[in-house]
Amino acid sequence: MEIGRRHFPLNVPFQNGPTRGKDVFVPIDYIIGGPKMAGQGWRMLVECLSVGRGITLPSNSTGGVKSVALATGAYAHIRRQFKISIGKMEGIEEPLARIAGNAYVMDAAASLITYGIMLGEKPAVLSAIVKYHCTHRGQQSIIDAMDITGGKGIMLGQSNFLARAYQGAPIAITVEGANILTRSMMIFGQGAIRCHPYVLEEMEAAKNNDVNAFDKLLFKHIGHVGSNKVRSFWLGLTRGLTSSTPTGDATKRYYQHLNRLSANLALLSDVSMAVLGGSLKRRERISARLGDILSQLYLASAVLKRYDDEGRNEADLPLVHWGVQDALYQAEQAMDDLLQNFPNRVVAGLLNVVIFPTGRHYLAPSDKLDHKVAKILQVPNATRSRIGRGQYLTPSEHNPVGLLEEALVDVIAADPIHQRICKELGKNLPFTRLDELAHNALVKGLIDKDEAAILVKAEESRLRSINVDDFDPEELATKPVKLPEKVRKVEAA
Repeated sequence: MEIGRRHFPLNVPFQNGPTRGKDVFVPIDYIIGGPKMAGQGWRMLVECLSVGRGITLPSNSTGGVKSVALATGAYAHIRRQFKISIGKMEGIEEPLARIAGNAYVMDAAASLITYGIMLGEKPAVLSAIVKYHCTHRGQQSIIDAMDITGGKGIMLGQSNFLARAYQGAPIAITVEGANILTRSMMIFGQGAIRCHPYVLEEMEAAKNNDVNAFDKLLFKHIGHVGSNKVRSFWLGLTRGLTSSTPTGDATKRYYQHLNRLSANLALLSDVSMAVLGGSLKRRERISARLGDILSQLYLASAVLKRYDDEGRNEADLPLVHWGVQDALYQAEQAMDDLLQNFPNRVVAGLLNVVIFPTGRHYLAPSDKLDHKVAKILQVPNATRSRIGRGQYLTPSEHNPVGLLEEALVDVIAADPIHQRICKELGKNLPFTRLDELAHNALVKGLIDKDEAAILVKAEESRLRSINVDDFDPEELATKPVKLPEKVRKVEAA
């Protein structure tokens, strides 16, 4: 056996490499579980994958986005353009709100599936949902952060908190089930049978030639479809107002909307399986959209559960509103796209009347809500701390995220002093060269020594936050690597 060589995916030290062997013999006693488990390796691997896939990549992506959210929010407050923090610009608020909202949603989704695994479940469908959406949203959040940070984000060096995450994001997208495959085939493809109250039992009854059991299940199934058809039409007509909810607070309507969309998904699933039959597996874009609806229902449910578990902190409501509104909008969009592309146009027309009797209802998060969410990341507060819970934020030479957190506090402390000096001088001074400003203001008696020290420290932190690393050309030169004799011979051949 030969092991030890490593692959090098996107400059990330990923512990992955080839295993080679010649005339390999594996004693039967080495099989996990003993001889009786011979031939069961693939099944065991898939079962383990459903657990591992629900923990590793979702938690990795979520942790990364939480750190990126705090660091980018701090940077957006510290970095100024035209004498104002760039975080106050609407063009920056839009991607910053997405980062904050995604961090909250991803943490809720990843935590919820972890609870299920801790209870002994092996959630194959949910692990596919969480893997896909956490890695996808993680990549999109890193792209948003790169757009916000600009030059700071693209210049490599020890002060860069973003570039390596940006570079390595496709790795999480690719491994443990590529995202295209996961969305197109796995989420709904697995869930259609596993999650249906009757289909799996009907298949087992048919396999066992149990006519009586099959007939009973079939009539229950027909009743189930009829019930969902009526519920979908009624809840669409009333916008879910008549459905029950577990709470009467600001999230009440969200539960009612989820009741409506759940009935819609159940109806769409049954009709799609009945009309398309076995070809549904090959209709990957239909399957993907059904999976999108299921996924968004899970994400919205995870957000509402997190809000409830954490004590319904009203300060967190902007994040809850953003997460659920985004999920509702995307779920309804997926339904609309599915009906627009459903191969049987007559059935699609009938479904459109049942599901959207008064048209579409949901909107994406508004600009006003984006403003509230983006603001959360730019000043220290309890909600921001909950977003960053569990992250390493100690300021040190090799932790740029921690240094940005420290800089944010320093800059906020200096801001009122700077404003007072501007008022005393009758000038709108730029928030730069605060050390020089501190010296001049101290000489004029406008501030005391403690306030001058605050300004000096803020300038040091500000420069450290916005400056980028530079290198001597020799440091960037490619250095030859001495290859082992065996490798040199292979290359020569």
